[in-house]
Amino acid sequence: MNHKIPTIAAVGALVVAASVLAGCGSSSGDTTEPAKSDFKAGLVTDIGGVNDKSFNFLAKAGLDAAAAKVGFTPDIKESKAETDYVPNVTRLISGGDKGVITVGFLMGQATGDMAKANPDVNFAIVDFSVTDKAIGGQKNVRGLLFKEQEAGYLAGYLAGKVELANIARTNKQMVIGAVGGLKIPPVDRYIAGYKAGAEAAAPGIKVLVGYSQSFTEQDKCKEQALAHIEAGSDIEFQVAGTCGLGVLSAAKDKNIWGIGVDADQAYIGAQVLTSALKRVDVAVEKAVNDMAAGSFVGGSDEIFDLKANGVGLGATAKDVPQGILDELEKIKADIIAGKITIPDTV
Repeated sequence: MNHKIPTIAAVGALVVAASVLAGCGSSSGDTTEPAKSDFKAGLVTDIGGVNDKSFNFLAKAGLDAAAAKVGFTPDIKESKAETDYVPNVTRLISGGDKGVITVGFLMGQATGDMAKANPDVNFAIVDFSVTDKAIGGQKNVRGLLFKEQEAGYLAGYLAGKVELANIARTNKQMVIGAVGGLKIPPVDRYIAGYKAGAEAAAPGIKVLVGYSQSFTEQDKCKEQALAHIEAGSDIEFQVAGTCGLGVLSAAKDKNIWGIGVDADQAYIGAQVLTSALKRVDVAVEKAVNDMAAGSFVGGSDEIFDLKANGVGLGATAKDVPQGILDELEKIKADIIAGKITIPDTV
């Protein structure tokens, strides 16, 4: 692709702040069948479904990995609408599941209600705090939270440096963008970090932010991204699940960079500069293993951050100069050391 970034021959470097798939399960060389377990767990997706190439997909990968280790058949219920949340959880519990994973901020109220009605079932919810009144600190619920702002900051810093390189050649205004699905805390943490990182890397840069009001309709995200590109954006960050694939499609169509989210989305195409990772698979696998082992502790949140390798960057495009990659490693170390304060709201 003829991207607006200087190509440095023989760089070919990949930054993998740990590939998502590396954490998704047991060793491929282990062919031993696990003992069958009386315990079993299931998962309820939000409306994005398991094929969102994002956090529902990762949650399923984590459950599958735990199921293979513990020895049960995982049960997956996909939600097509918010009205499916409670019925889907009910189906899992009626089927004998003693562990339930719910995926996404929008499932907070349904999770709290069902956990209260089923105190003998353990729940873990991705992207929702048990301190919220919808759950109220119930002892059979664990919140799985991530410092998305840290991954967003790294992605934004990279975007800012790449945009500086572009401006050095074109002498145009520095403009990048981000498209969120809904304006909810996990989305805004990503975008707040992205904006802060870009501004630290390239003072004076303009960061356009839009929301598609959807996590599923790709055309709505593509429309938002195209509007940003029309306004001069050279790099677009998607924070919208399945809908956000439309952002990456717009980036390809307009020959600019796109940035993926949650999973490493480099495989989608050469337009992907990097991805801001959230290791939902690791968090879910740990929660289910704890449930099966009888060591599950609820009533609080477990936080996955850069220091714990719970967030990070995926593969970085090969024509990013090594000097920028080196800067990213320093920024990462500074974040872990607490030297950089990152906002978590836009």
